Amino acid sequence: MQDLNFPPYSFRIKNSQNRQYIFDGIRKKFVVLQPEEWVRQHVLRYLVFTKNYPKSLINVEKQLTINNLKKRYDVVVFNPDGSIFLLIECKAPEVNITQAVFDQIARYNLQLKSKYLMVTNGLAHYYCEMDHKNEKYMFLEDIPEFSR
Repeated sequence: MQDLNFPPYSFRIKNSQNRQYIFDGIRKKFVVLQPEEWVRQHVLRYLVFTKNYPKSLINVEKQLTINNLKKRYDVVVFNPDGSIFLLIECKAPEVNITQAVFDQIARYNLQLKSKYLMVTNGLAHYYCEMDHKNEKYMFLEDIPEFSR
C-alpha cells in the first residue's frame, strides 16, 4: 500500500485466501485491505494515537438512512454525552476530493449534526467546524485534540 500523509503507524496485516486483511482496533476484527480501508485505518490511528481520542467514543462504518436511502458513514467520534463530535469521510488515495465528496458528507451531517467534519483521501485532509445555527462552516488547519 502507498505511503499516506499521516504519521507512521504500525498495523497488523495478514494474508488469507489470496487477500490481505488489516486489523481494525475499533471493530476488533480483520477487514479486507482495500485502498479506502488503508486510509480509514490511518485515520483511526491518527484519532487514537495522535489526537488522543478514546476508542470507546469512535464508531466505524455504520448505516444511516437519508431520504429513505441506506448510507454508511466511515468514522464518527461521539461526545461523552452521545452527541456527535466529528464525522469523517474517507476516500481511496486515487479519489480526488471534489465538491461531490463535500456534498456527500454535508448530506450525512444534515442528519448527524456533527460539530466537526474531516474529509481525506490519505494524501489531502480537509477539516471544518460547523455553525449549525447560522448554517455555515469554517475550514480549520486540523481537528482539535481530545479534551475531557
